[in-house]
Amino acid sequence: MLLPWSPPCKVLCRSCAVMGKLQSKLKHSTYKYSRPDGILEERIQTKACQEYSPAHVDTVSVVAALSSDLCVSGGKDKTAVAYDWKTGNVVRRFRGHEREITKIACVHRSSQFFSASRDRTVMMWDLHGPSQPRQQFSGHAMVVTGLAVSPDSSQLCTGSRDNTLLLWDVGTGQCAETASISRNLVTHLCWVPQEPYILQTSEDKTIRLWDSRGLQVAHIFPTKQHIQTYCEVSEDGHKCISCSNGFGGEGCEATLWDLRQTRNRICEYKGHFQTVTSCVFLPRALALMPTIATSSHDCKVKIWNQDTGACLFTLSLDGSGPLTSLAVGDTVSLLCASFSRGIHLLRVDYSQGLALREVAAF
Repeated sequence: MLLPWSPPCKVLCRSCAVMGKLQSKLKHSTYKYSRPDGILEERIQTKACQEYSPAHVDTVSVVAALSSDLCVSGGKDKTAVAYDWKTGNVVRRFRGHEREITKIACVHRSSQFFSASRDRTVMMWDLHGPSQPRQQFSGHAMVVTGLAVSPDSSQLCTGSRDNTLLLWDVGTGQCAETASISRNLVTHLCWVPQEPYILQTSEDKTIRLWDSRGLQVAHIFPTKQHIQTYCEVSEDGHKCISCSNGFGGEGCEATLWDLRQTRNRICEYKGHFQTVTSCVFLPRALALMPTIATSSHDCKVKIWNQDTGACLFTLSLDGSGPLTSLAVGDTVSLLCASFSRGIHLLRVDYSQGLALREVAAF
């Protein structure tokens, strides 16, 4: 189990009466925090934040990008929601799960996506299809906590707190392979681009690389000191990042790994004070250096220099509660799901150095 989070940050932006679907308001956010190296950083922001119609009526557990303007999210309200984050419109709601949605995996360049749930099932949906799921995958004995689709979308890998990984044939909905390792409580899965390998993080503090051809462990990374909560692989498949749980700055880091020959740790990113729940590689379109972003239970999103581990910018999402999920929307946009305030649309600004700003919430 992940360690408990501290109470939500003080809300500095008071809601106004909602007038129609969209309202704007001025936010003033000032905060200071101490970095592990003793340097005191301060950020003062004044910004307009648009409030769109909310995607969910309860905590959002996960958000994923379906296209350059659509995202899919899921949470405690048991629904998966396709949302146009550029216009602030709900495109479609999908209902079928009996309990909270835990993971979303989108099929690349497609209108299809998968949702995993605490009801122990995974469902396949089509944005332009019927209201019922196109396919349902049932085989786990406990909550499904890992979900990854192969690059050619023919296979689906799922993981659970029941210590098993299952490999499915998407077309038939049949389970093709099963693997089980004692105490391997899966926290996240992601497929390595253009490869038959699946990366997995676990509550046993281990990161494993699985070969989907037979579903065997191909490599085990050096064991970390804390539970590994999430992982992501770079677009070229050469590197991956994982992140850790923790509290009070102990743990709470992200780690960059080499996925090629050595598979050694390359860099660590330390500065969060609570569990880091998500880590993503940022697009290289406008940045002068490779960067990654992390989100945490400490209400903060941080951008890091991928090569040096230096924290380049910190955004505090006041009143959001723990941040639960992070996804890249387009070359300059991030989507961040939160416990208390739905989904935040963040904009990376390179006009005057690197900055990250909240521009909308839904």
